[in-house]
Amino acid sequence: MSLFFKHGVAVTSLVGLLCVLPAQAQELPPGPGKDLVSKLCVSCHSTSRILNSAGFDTAVEWRMLINNMIELADPQAETIATYLAANFPAREERKPTLVSGPVKIDIEEWITPTLGQRSRDPVEAVDGSIWWTGMWASLVGRLDPLTGDMQEFHLPPAARPHSIVPHGDGSIWYTGNGNASIGKLDPQTGIIVEYPTQALDPHTAAFHPNGNLYFTAQQAGMLGRLNPETGELKEVQTRARPYGIKVGPDGRLWVAYNGTNAISAMDPDTMALEFFAIPDEKTRIRRLDIASDGRVWYVNSSLGRIGVLDPKTGVTKEWPSPSGPRSHPYAIAVIDDVIWYNESGMRPDALVRFDPATERFQSWAIPSGVGIVRHVWVTREGDLLIHQSSSNRVGRVRIQSAD
Repeated sequence: MSLFFKHGVAVTSLVGLLCVLPAQAQELPPGPGKDLVSKLCVSCHSTSRILNSAGFDTAVEWRMLINNMIELADPQAETIATYLAANFPAREERKPTLVSGPVKIDIEEWITPTLGQRSRDPVEAVDGSIWWTGMWASLVGRLDPLTGDMQEFHLPPAARPHSIVPHGDGSIWYTGNGNASIGKLDPQTGIIVEYPTQALDPHTAAFHPNGNLYFTAQQAGMLGRLNPETGELKEVQTRARPYGIKVGPDGRLWVAYNGTNAISAMDPDTMALEFFAIPDEKTRIRRLDIASDGRVWYVNSSLGRIGVLDPKTGVTKEWPSPSGPRSHPYAIAVIDDVIWYNESGMRPDALVRFDPATERFQSWAIPSGVGIVRHVWVTREGDLLIHQSSSNRVGRVRIQSAD
């Protein structure tokens, strides 16, 4: 496995703009650097983010993470990194259990321009460019993977786009998780059109072959459909915390639920729902994907498993992920009927391959894996687009071959 870093434009810092989470009054350990951490780190995110982190053993590793969050003078960055390494070493229980195997991959990553934006959910547009959302900075970005050049398009400040999906006409659509909207960006003009939603938190979206955009709204417990041609919007209530959504080969939309042990299938015309129960009531599913045979593969995030649902029979089968019940599988994709997903509870974040034909796993540590792959995208060439939100990276996994 090889790793490449490419910088398309100059790095900038948005320290004040991106400090959006309230600090919590939890005590940091004493020592040189504590005051700097309190002033510069906890002003942007809660102390619990540090206290509960997986940690690093060296100041060099902490410095690498810090440099992707905020631009600091070297003496300040070094003091903070030294303090964090002394007080928050790597936690053994968070290290992934890696499984060797025959498949080779290459991971290529790019650091996005605006620090602290929490880059996420990369997709491939019709022209081959890679797009991502910078949720905390209310932007979407475009990457030319051939040159590494990047552009960032600023959205309405309150939009805080959660996810993104490209349209066949070249437009880029996003879910305005912060301002209850579905947004459309025309990359040629920069013009943005917003469609207000009843649901307060549009989450993940997918275009259907019928031309409509379907989306989930997790906290609102709603599903929506938007006709891009007319602007007509229809929203329906559903079970707790609908999360991932995908179009199946039979045209139905499949929805994962992060608040109950179920998967649903939605009729694209009537928006009627059919629910499939997952046997263990503790099950919580963030995302899913569909194989060529119509079976639905899902991540059982709460129990550290992956599973498959046969819609014809309602029968499910699950396998424990290599790193165990706390591995928290998150994003998932089916490529040539092989399952790819990540173990987001581990540090570094692990990329896992599961072959249903042999029921064997193989896994790799994502080299910059400090910040959770939350969504993935399969390119037309069969590559896997990933990201690391805490370190502002978008990446591409090239699946090469078996030995």
